[in-house]
Amino acid sequence: MLTAVAAAVLAIVLALVGYTAFGQHQLDRTLASVGAYATIDGVRLHYLDTGPGQPEARPRPPVLVLHGASGNLNEPRTALGRHLAGRRVVYVDRPGHGHSDRPSRRLAAPAAQARLMAGLLDHLGIDRAIVVGHSWGGAVVAALGVLHKDKVAGLVFVAPATHPWPGGVTWYYSVAAHPVVGRLFAWTLAYPVGRLALERAATGVFAPEPVPDRYRDDAHVELVLRPRSFIANAEDVADLKANVTALSPRYPEITAPTVIVTGDQDAVVWPSVHSQGLKRDIAGAELVVLPGVGHMPHHTRPDAVMAAIDRVTARALATAEGSRKGSPAG
Repeated sequence: MLTAVAAAVLAIVLALVGYTAFGQHQLDRTLASVGAYATIDGVRLHYLDTGPGQPEARPRPPVLVLHGASGNLNEPRTALGRHLAGRRVVYVDRPGHGHSDRPSRRLAAPAAQARLMAGLLDHLGIDRAIVVGHSWGGAVVAALGVLHKDKVAGLVFVAPATHPWPGGVTWYYSVAAHPVVGRLFAWTLAYPVGRLALERAATGVFAPEPVPDRYRDDAHVELVLRPRSFIANAEDVADLKANVTALSPRYPEITAPTVIVTGDQDAVVWPSVHSQGLKRDIAGAELVVLPGVGHMPHHTRPDAVMAAIDRVTARALATAEGSRKGSPAG
């Protein structure tokens, strides 16, 4: 009897693994890479560089855009791409997400990801950039502002997750981040169950606003259901509290022009902890609170995010102009 039960369980597990492997192959084929690759500190990163844009009398700094948890570069690109047309914009898959590699869990730290982003900017010949980060990506923006001041001209946080918060994380992140159990979970249940839960998850992150038409298709959200991405995402989320607990005391060191955009109805990250915390910690930071807006203001209120990018850009240009006039050669 026990042998029969064990055989049945093994058959179910193997069937789930096979189904997941097939699904991963299909996703890699249908949601293929859209940009180029660069190897930074031994990590292969996938990015999309829109190019220099139109010549400008007063050249504006390029924009580096970082996605949040469960995302990839297509998620913010589908929200902001047409609004940023004409500027040089670099969208990047954070390590383990989209089509970027993730050789070790140490890359779950925002500081480690910030080092890779600084290296990517160097690789692309970008001296300083306006860095925009949504949700989990906001922690990387903050790390860049603290640890790589020379690479940032300005910072824009969108519904950021940047400070330690009361409580923990949803149970499946901790399970999937486990070095043994997490692999079994990701290779058996994450893909079939995740496909059924995607619509509900999207509704939750956009609430109380509606999910835009074609969001699931254009943002390539299903890429997170592949085992390697599911595990990387879980590691990011499971380790975030410890990482921001360590780094957030240094946020007062940030000197770049900063704007924070958040919705007052965000139930995914608490504006009272994160956005208000950044406003408190970063001298001169501007906080924009959008009434009736949830966790995805770059999709539902791109005008507000673009206005923030424009204001940070103007401040960065003014700071650079002031530095030139004040230099001995000015």
